[in-house]
Amino acid sequence: MADSSFDIVSKVDRQEVDNALNQASKEISQRYDFRGVGASIGWSGERIEIRANAEERAKAVLDIFQSKLVKRGISLKALDAGEPQASGKEFKMVCGIKEGISADDAKKVAKLIRDEGPKGVKAQVQGDELRVSSKSRDALQEVQRLVREKDFDFAMQFVNYR
Repeated sequence: MADSSFDIVSKVDRQEVDNALNQASKEISQRYDFRGVGASIGWSGERIEIRANAEERAKAVLDIFQSKLVKRGISLKALDAGEPQASGKEFKMVCGIKEGISADDAKKVAKLIRDEGPKGVKAQVQGDELRVSSKSRDALQEVQRLVREKDFDFAMQFVNYR
């Protein structure tokens, strides 16, 4: 019998992020407490830029955006939010979206699977993802449970389950 396998990846659906951004932008434009404070959120190249006339307002805009991301099923671990920076008369905050598993993080997950996972399970780093394979599908499900229980500082999904 051939080995069963799945991949551990860290990917974000760009369309869902865009939808959350548009929803947050619409809410900011309609809310009374954001009138006249110059609060805005939008894409700036590959990053998300938040602008407001006060540091607290910039953080409030970030909070709204985070709530929209959660409603759309995107983990907040994928959002890399910076601190508000004074830029002239306004405050600017730049947020990035983290994708891909770094080599160090992949090694941590592989080590966890080797040390605490069931026998006969192999984990291989392949670029920015991790392939986990075993003869037993039950062992693969056990690995998924184990990895979910351990709280890593990056978002991860399990794909290509065969």
